[in-house]
Amino acid sequence: MSRKVYVSRGLPKRVMEEFSRICEFDVNPIDKQASREELVNGVKNYAAVVSMLNDQIDAELIAQAGPDLKLIANYGVGFNNIDVKAANAKGIYVTNTPDVLTDATADLAWALLFGAARRVVEGDKICRTSTFSWAPEYMLGYDVTGRTLGIIGAGRIGSNFARKAALGFGMRVIYYGRHNSPALDEIGGKLVSLDELLRESDYISLHVPLTPDTKHLIGASELAKMKPTAILINTARGPVIDEAALAEALKNHVIAAAGLDVYEREPQIEAALKGLDNVVLMPHVGSATFDTRTNMGLMIARNIEAVLAGSEPPNVVRV
Repeated sequence: MSRKVYVSRGLPKRVMEEFSRICEFDVNPIDKQASREELVNGVKNYAAVVSMLNDQIDAELIAQAGPDLKLIANYGVGFNNIDVKAANAKGIYVTNTPDVLTDATADLAWALLFGAARRVVEGDKICRTSTFSWAPEYMLGYDVTGRTLGIIGAGRIGSNFARKAALGFGMRVIYYGRHNSPALDEIGGKLVSLDELLRESDYISLHVPLTPDTKHLIGASELAKMKPTAILINTARGPVIDEAALAEALKNHVIAAAGLDVYEREPQIEAALKGLDNVVLMPHVGSATFDTRTNMGLMIARNIEAVLAGSEPPNVVRV
């Protein structure tokens, strides 16, 4: 029986050293996204596969899994790239990396919010390419302190983001979700309908997983309900927003601005967005800090160690 691990892409040095301590593993020698053929080889011939968020591990691929495969460990908190039900049906655990990237992702959402509100990227571009002249109405942006923040998805990251908003910037927090959030209620947050959130929020930040119910949760009709001064932030999953509708709304000033770290058809980005100054674009780097990316890998190591010892891994995804 194989006890080897397939790693679809190289991880931080400290993580690879930990893998060397607990198991034998093979990793792609070239730093690129794994091909379909490489992933098939991984599921057929290894006891565990460490997958990246852009590795599509669907039911067809899982059907080819060999008898030794016991674990698919996703390097990220999201797992919409994996058919978890198909894996579980074959007795294969699926794990993710919750908690360790909460602060980093919430902090990037703040960077996007401030970047969009205070036109940071526009200002940087002006300073690098031309001259500027101060004037009372030059480069006006939007206040943050004391404004209303709408959170869509009150899980770990959304709650972290909202807590910083309320305690750090005196923002009024409203949120939309299926249930009350004790973490948000504690800071004075109020559970509201989606329509009320869209109407009242100065800033809206998305923190929902991608499911059939959340795909295109924000489309043309939802954008039209927002304030013309509203700013939309997405560090969740790209398809939660209808990207073409967002580009049209930004172009026509239906809303003021947006900050995006994720996209509907990654790595492609809606071409119309690239030509707009009122959107800040980042290349899906919510968890990209030195410490966070290392800690994500070390969490995967613990899951691998458990499975190879015949135990259930600590971060099992259940759907």
